[in-house]
Amino acid sequence: MPHESYAPHVSERSGSSERIRIVIAKAGLDGHDRGAKVIARALRDAGMEVVYTGLHQTPEQIVQTVIQEDADAVGLSILSGAHMTLFKRMVELLAENEVEDVVLFGGGIIPDEDVPELERAGVARVFTPGATMDEIVEWVRANVPADDD
Repeated sequence: MPHESYAPHVSERSGSSERIRIVIAKAGLDGHDRGAKVIARALRDAGMEVVYTGLHQTPEQIVQTVIQEDADAVGLSILSGAHMTLFKRMVELLAENEVEDVVLFGGGIIPDEDVPELERAGVARVFTPGATMDEIVEWVRANVPADDD
């Protein structure tokens, strides 16, 4: 995705003028990335810095990208049915790497009955089909503080 300049978003939670920095990732063998690219563009158009990992990333690769990019949040797009395994592995790896200040959220084809278990495991929010771009952008603004380092 080409980089374009936008005015920084002021995080309501931190009072900082730093831009929210988000990694959008596709984990596992899922090869459908149109939705992830649409979300990445919507967040970027809302003034956030977005790094899209591309397809077929392992949870280990995604966490390393989060660390290297000093991200404030990571959004995982999963359409493959492996959401329980992949989200839980992300939570484990973030903890193992002492990444405690990064908000994990995501979405995809995820049955409603799995959402509470994912939230208990540490996923801050799960967006399912029908979520609007405005809903996702506003949730990120309200729940992801910009890094003010």
